[in-house]
Amino acid sequence: MQPPIPKNEDERVWALTEYDIDYSDTASLLKDLVELAAKIAGTKISLINLIDTYTQWTVANFGLPLEQMSREDSVCQYTITNNDGFEVKSLSADDRFKDKFYVVDNPNLEYYFGIPLATAEGYNLGALCVLDTAAKELSPEKVELLKIVAKEVVNRLSTIKYIQSLKSKVNQVSENNKKVAHDIRGPLSGIIGLAQMVTEHGEGQKLDDILEIMKLIHRAGNSLLDLATEILNAEDQQAKGIVQSSDFTLLSFKDKLEKLYTPQAANKQIDLSFKIKVGQEQKPIPKNKLLQIAGNLITNAIKFTPSSGRILVDLNIHTTPNGQHLEIVVADSGVGLSSSEIEDIMKGIKVSSSGTTGEKGYGFGLSLVKRLIDELNGTLIITSEIGAGTQFKIRLPQ
Repeated sequence: MQPPIPKNEDERVWALTEYDIDYSDTASLLKDLVELAAKIAGTKISLINLIDTYTQWTVANFGLPLEQMSREDSVCQYTITNNDGFEVKSLSADDRFKDKFYVVDNPNLEYYFGIPLATAEGYNLGALCVLDTAAKELSPEKVELLKIVAKEVVNRLSTIKYIQSLKSKVNQVSENNKKVAHDIRGPLSGIIGLAQMVTEHGEGQKLDDILEIMKLIHRAGNSLLDLATEILNAEDQQAKGIVQSSDFTLLSFKDKLEKLYTPQAANKQIDLSFKIKVGQEQKPIPKNKLLQIAGNLITNAIKFTPSSGRILVDLNIHTTPNGQHLEIVVADSGVGLSSSEIEDIMKGIKVSSSGTTGEKGYGFGLSLVKRLIDELNGTLIITSEIGAGTQFKIRLPQ
């Protein structure tokens, strides 16, 4: 069965990329929301999932230690095509899901309800979903409360995005940047104050769940306020001549890619390895879109490399008379690309085909990579041989 694809898929995936989310490092900032969703629904499990071109990333979970799965295996891929939500009362009786591993094996899921994580522009980045091993019935009131939580998830992601963009500019400190960081403290403090008033004076209300939401917003606001304070402190230290090393280096970049994509490679018995030139491990690099670029290339390589194949990811910093460049090389022993396919990729045209084990093709991954590289003023060189493999070489100015 052809997987469902939102009508605005190209723009939707680009919108998700613009958030520049580190899928391995958001759980702590969303933990209270995912727990609240399960409490409202009365289910054993709740997940916050983001869906890119190939993968469903579980960025926060409650009741099920899930981190990722193939997009084509997910139920949430249907939710992002339904703006009002998507419910499956019996997964085991639904032809689309009855043979999925999470239904026939542990945890033997039976019930699913998902709310799309919609941006103000109308892009469904993923879904907030509640699940159970038994049949459930959600009242209209509970559905409305889940929609409120879903909106707060998107608000949280948007605020994190904004704060992270400020953090990335710490090395270019100016009074203007410092003013912006101060400016976000004002509205955040207002949100915290409002939530505190409701929680202190609203105990007589019947809507306990609403009060619970206000409490979590109060806590969340405090954590975001702490992040803003962290930015200001970093700027103060730089103003005093205290140089801080970047917390994102070639080594941490490699470690994150390893954590995110080794499970996907292992599922196909593919040897995925990473290499950094000796002495460059601690070199600081800007994080901007790097996980999205390298991640899409690695996932694409996994898709088109057969079992027992190999993928090598080489990360290096090169210094030339024209400046410093980050080089990312992803080489696989896969099926290879034709000259016409390479030409289409270089033009930003979507190239779609099934993987070596029948993985569904969406066609957005490589065109997205090309668009991101162009946005960052980088270069892309593709070399390939049919039946022998493909190498993607990217250079990004630093």
